[in-house]
Amino acid sequence: MAHNGDDITIVSGLPRCGTSLMMQMIDAGGLRALTDEARARDEDNPRGYYELEAVKRTKQDPSWLDAAGGRVVKLVYLLLYDLPADRSYRVIFMKRDLREAVRSQADMLARRQTQGADLTDSQMIKAFQGQLAKIQRWLDEQPNFRVLCVNYNDLMKDPTPVVEAVNRFLGGQLHRDAMLGCVDPSLYRQRAGS
Repeated sequence: MAHNGDDITIVSGLPRCGTSLMMQMIDAGGLRALTDEARARDEDNPRGYYELEAVKRTKQDPSWLDAAGGRVVKLVYLLLYDLPADRSYRVIFMKRDLREAVRSQADMLARRQTQGADLTDSQMIKAFQGQLAKIQRWLDEQPNFRVLCVNYNDLMKDPTPVVEAVNRFLGGQLHRDAMLGCVDPSLYRQRAGS
């Protein structure tokens, strides 16, 4: 099992829950992102997606993990199941009001003229709730995972306590002001009740 300095830091969560923002914050704070920048920034993520294409093939080829020690990488929540058990992971799991996440995803798909799942918003929210409960139970049972849940809504409302919690979780050496400087309320476009 890896030691603290070799821990792999992962930002995960459902789509449209602030994972790209958290990646940007941690990278700005001094823990470098592992990304290939294959997915270009766009209107939905004007500061970039901070993704690594190789993570999608983790189950078949986890070799990208050899370069991930001491870095931060983004994985969509379902890929957490594919991570090999012989390493240590620190996971920042992003959560968001599911009404906002579903609406944001629908808007993104509409802009791209892409068809999403043939489900109503309430069906999609129910499906996500079940998947989130399942992965939370699974994460709780993994001895090689440490998890910090971060609420995107709280981050946008008052970023300081969230930045402090993330910094503590990652060892307390990140640049707090640089992380705070990444939070741009103008990019919080889908709000529950709006």
